[in-house]
Amino acid sequence: MSRGQEERKARGARKRPRKVSSRSLENAALHYLKRYAATVSQLKRVLVRRVDRSLRVHGGDRTEALGWVNALVDKLIRNGLLSDSAYAGMKAQALRASGRSSRVIAQKLRMKGVPAELVQQKLAEATAELSEEEAARIWARKKRLGPFRRNGQDREGHRQRDLAALARAGFSFGIARRIIDAAPE
Repeated sequence: MSRGQEERKARGARKRPRKVSSRSLENAALHYLKRYAATVSQLKRVLVRRVDRSLRVHGGDRTEALGWVNALVDKLIRNGLLSDSAYAGMKAQALRASGRSSRVIAQKLRMKGVPAELVQQKLAEATAELSEEEAARIWARKKRLGPFRRNGQDREGHRQRDLAALARAGFSFGIARRIIDAAPE
């Protein structure tokens, strides 16, 4: 490490951003997509942050740079490298398989910028494979609630706490009650 790098590191300064161009944005987008699955809005957010950091240091025309971002995103969608539908389907299936409720899945997808109608469609597909009650059973097993408590633990003494845990996880009271009051497997 050079002396200048050591001084910047000691002061907590960040590395100076490179000046953005359409090519550098494309490289950054491809690198990001290689590492992470992303929605259109996520990728745009990442690229706009990069543009803004660069413009603060180097100056330039923000509208031109945002045009590059929009053109790049359109190109990635056309080439099939970026798809909200594929992302939402994959994420909904993974979350459902890990025992997440429909409410939690919908919230997580909306936070990632997936359109509401696509959220509903992918949620319906995930629910068709694994019902809400089956997901609640998976969640209860993972968290050792109700019938999945370790031997010797007082189920009745923890009933209200277990119901509350399932409610916080987004499951309805009826489903939570059926899971918690079920016979041990």
